[in-house]
Amino acid sequence: MSHTVSIKAQVKCQTALAATCLRLGLPAPTHGQVRLFDQIATGTGVQLPGWRFPLCITSDGSVLHDHFQGLWGEPKELSRFLQGYATEAAKLQARRQGHSVTETQLADGTIQLTVELGA
Repeated sequence: MSHTVSIKAQVKCQTALAATCLRLGLPAPTHGQVRLFDQIATGTGVQLPGWRFPLCITSDGSVLHDHFQGLWGEPKELSRFLQGYATEAAKLQARRQGHSVTETQLADGTIQLTVELGA
C-alpha cells in the first residue's frame, strides 16, 4: 500500500528553494533521483529535520512526501518548509520588481511581509 502523498504546492523557483533551505538550516537541495518509501522519483530532493525520506519536488511544482501519519517525520516540518518557501518566493518577486520588503515574525507563527513599492 502506497503512503506517498502528492500536494500541489507550486514550488517552482530554484532560487527561492535554495533560500528556503538556507533560511531553515536545511541541507542544500539535490537534483536527480529521490528515494521515497514506495518509489524513486525524479526531481529536487529536500531533507526535512527528522524525516526518514526527503521531499521530492517535481518539475510541475508538486511536492511528493511520505511521513506515514507522523511516524516518519513531523508534519509541522512540512508546513514550516512551505511557509518558508512562500515567504522567500514573495520576497524575491517583490525585489525583482524593484520593491523593498520587510519581514516580521508574528507571535502566532505567521509571517507578515510589508512591501514598499519602488523603494
